[in-house]
Amino acid sequence: MKTPIFWKNNNALSALLFPLSLIYDAASKLHRACVIPLTLPIPVICIGNVTAGGAGKTPVALHVGQKLKQKNLRAFFLSRGYGGNLLGPLLVDPARHTAGEVGDEPLLLARLLPTVVAGDRRAGARLAIEHGAQVIIMDDGLQNPSLAKTLSLLVVDGQSSFGNGHILPAGPLRESIAESIRRADAVIIMGSGEMIPFGKPLLRAIIQPSTDFGLKGKTLLAFCGIATPQKFFTMLETLGATLAETIAFADHHAYTPPDLQTLADKAARHNATLVTTTKDAVRLPETFAKQVRVVDIALAFENEAMLDRLLDDALNAYGKA
Repeated sequence: MKTPIFWKNNNALSALLFPLSLIYDAASKLHRACVIPLTLPIPVICIGNVTAGGAGKTPVALHVGQKLKQKNLRAFFLSRGYGGNLLGPLLVDPARHTAGEVGDEPLLLARLLPTVVAGDRRAGARLAIEHGAQVIIMDDGLQNPSLAKTLSLLVVDGQSSFGNGHILPAGPLRESIAESIRRADAVIIMGSGEMIPFGKPLLRAIIQPSTDFGLKGKTLLAFCGIATPQKFFTMLETLGATLAETIAFADHHAYTPPDLQTLADKAARHNATLVTTTKDAVRLPETFAKQVRVVDIALAFENEAMLDRLLDDALNAYGKA
């Protein structure tokens, strides 16, 4: 879905939905209170956020995964598989599974490390351990109480921050800001924005293109189905490209044949190159994807050493460092 405009500011609609937010919050708290987290024999590193929509969890998860891979640890990603119709638990096979089956983010994660999709995170963790996991990285899961976490990183978008500050459905929050911060061990601010003193270690990360992709001076028709499409379009402009047209679909949008035909027709009309994100590319049919330039991103931390210390402390607790 696309982020509702009223989530950004307080207005009559958010006020009207506020009683439902109280019910949602109470039900969530009751659920968490009734669950005793399972402690695994291996570290669990959770990358989460407090808002619905993209704060940058998956890029952070990939960055952490790359670090653990460099340590020669057999790390597994564990994902709910949002957008997929298979409940799991199952080991994602990028050569066989589709985004419609396991979700787009698990397909991206599985390109780097073994990835398990499971609606039941405990069952997913057991499957990962059966396959030799030494560390589990939960891509999203800060609000999921089923597993005890060794390290929880709260990812916050530096620009949109917490929207209007209300809990779903009156606002974008999954729970109160105070509750998420209490549960987190550190906060990662993505992009520009104020470094609010949360009383926890603070890190800042910048999303940037992994290379210049040779797009300077190119005429592009850019499209994507992500939570904050304007960030992608702006990034293309910083690479020196000319955007003939931009098309924003809903986050996790499942591309249909009419969508693809429209994109192809518009690109031909503008004599432009189609370009999209890696997350969108895994949702495109293979034949169409061959016609599209894909811009990959990389993450740069201002204080990488702090992230390394947090990870080492979590691994040392289990003798994995």
